[in-house]
Amino acid sequence: MDHREFTKKELGNIGENLAADYLEKAGLQILVRNYRCPKGEIDIIARDGDCLVFAEVRMKTSGAMGYAEESIDQKKLKKIRGSVAYYILEQGYPKWPSLRIDLLAIYYKTNKYTINWLKGIV
Repeated sequence: MDHREFTKKELGNIGENLAADYLEKAGLQILVRNYRCPKGEIDIIARDGDCLVFAEVRMKTSGAMGYAEESIDQKKLKKIRGSVAYYILEQGYPKWPSLRIDLLAIYYKTNKYTINWLKGIV
């Protein structure tokens, strides 16, 4: 089935499912998917040992509009940071936990995909 048969939302869901499976296979524990708060949203929150991982998922079906790794600008990073802080405060951590913000760039075409996992983008 070609990617043109999917809506943008459906492609986003496919990308997030692929990313969650990929992270679980890498040994991370998925805590929350599609976390939403007044500051924004985070696609996946996971635990990697003692570290909280806040993962942004970007899926592309071609490089025509740029690469997934290039699609996060300073405005988006600011929203992600705000959402991370909101989550940590909301969860009531007694002290600031070890954390990182990762990007999973997924290239998808005709049911084949590759994932580029960039750890600690901020």
